[in-house]
Amino acid sequence: MASLDTLFEAAKAIQAKAYAPYSRFKVGAALATADGQVFTGCNVENAAYPVGSCAEAGAIAAMIAGGGNRIAQIVVMGEGEHLVTPCGGCRQRIREFAAPDTPIHTAGPEGIRKSFTLDELLPFSFGPDNLTGR
Repeated sequence: MASLDTLFEAAKAIQAKAYAPYSRFKVGAALATADGQVFTGCNVENAAYPVGSCAEAGAIAAMIAGGGNRIAQIVVMGEGEHLVTPCGGCRQRIREFAAPDTPIHTAGPEGIRKSFTLDELLPFSFGPDNLTGR
């Protein structure tokens, strides 16, 4: 699996490419699959607010396009003094491809700020397993 340092550097590099002319709040995300593949995404805003897309959604789309299907861990990179955690929609997107104990790391320019499991960020979640055996 990719190291946390590798994911941090990938999230930092992709954050710089974010398209955020309206909020000026750039976010980058890098995720790893169990076999060590790394996929990245950045937020992309749109003049027709709120039609933009989140960094996590971009990284997940890249993973699926690249043949991956499970998130082993993810880093979300933002700036400012507050933690930048995935929004509610992205927590649900991550849930689709991750286990309850999957690490989700929040980061700022100086490094990893805090780590959570998916279950800590989205407790008692609804996911694919709720739809099996119907």
